Amino acid sequence: MRAGMELRTWLCPALDVTLPRPSRRPPDRVETSAQLALLSRRCAWCMVLPGRAMATFRLALIQLQVSSIKSDNLTRACGLVRKAATQGAKIVSLPECFNSPYGTNYFPEYAEKIPGESTQKLSEVAKECSIYLIGGSIPEEDAGQLYNTCAVFGPDGTLLVKHRKLHLFDIDVPGKITFQESKTLSPGDSFSTFETPYCRVGLGICYDIRFAELAQIYAQKGCQLLVYPGAFNLTTGPAHWELLQRGRAVDNQVYVATASPARDEKASYVAWGHSTVVNPWGEVLAKAGTEETIVYSDIDPLEMIQLQHTYSPHHIS
Repeated sequence: MRAGMELRTWLCPALDVTLPRPSRRPPDRVETSAQLALLSRRCAWCMVLPGRAMATFRLALIQLQVSSIKSDNLTRACGLVRKAATQGAKIVSLPECFNSPYGTNYFPEYAEKIPGESTQKLSEVAKECSIYLIGGSIPEEDAGQLYNTCAVFGPDGTLLVKHRKLHLFDIDVPGKITFQESKTLSPGDSFSTFETPYCRVGLGICYDIRFAELAQIYAQKGCQLLVYPGAFNLTTGPAHWELLQRGRAVDNQVYVATASPARDEKASYVAWGHSTVVNPWGEVLAKAGTEETIVYSDIDPLEMIQLQHTYSPHHIS
């Protein structure tokens, strides 16, 4: 053991194992790869898998204006994905229900198998652009059941993971909004993560963000970025959209990103918009308005790990 290291141990709560502990606090800033390697071994909240590139990567959130014409939605979505890729985005997310209007009466009409028309387009454009593409969500039909499903594709076009919305959006706010996804949809039953060269990503869809335990589980699994395609509305959006994102980020010391459809005042369900990226300190790094746009955020893994280590509630000095 090197000079300056003591024969002490500490308990990493995420991994539930006992690890060697340095006698000194880590430096205030992570400056070298050696310091990064030391921090990355300490806790799942700052876990970096071997071989990951420690370069800044660009995240893009596509706030798509969704219409009632599926083919138009697919064409515009793929065009915006290509635009994001030309701007250097390595991970790109579409919004919830990007190929279909959001509503229980639309889900059966627009539902597809996976693989199917929409996911085939996503696979092709992910491969064309050599990016990780989080396919927002689409209504999925499988064995007579309908799901709200997010399909993720890698740079080679391979389907990496399929996340079915776990918590269905059933709400009744008297005088404001009533909606019941469970009238037509079934809930998913599994957690969904995928690996990139930059970080591990955990997935949720819209209402999933309200359940803190899901984010906690993802953090314990070593996720450093949580992405929630979502379509909050004009009642829940101004009240809780940003609040929940910042809460999940600070609670778990992770980055949180949400991709919303653009607002359409004429739609039967009006989305809040305001796609957002939040860092582990709870700071809003990037935020859209209500129109169709692409939100970009450059995420630095070195800064990510420093924030996670320094401010984690599980940090032991």
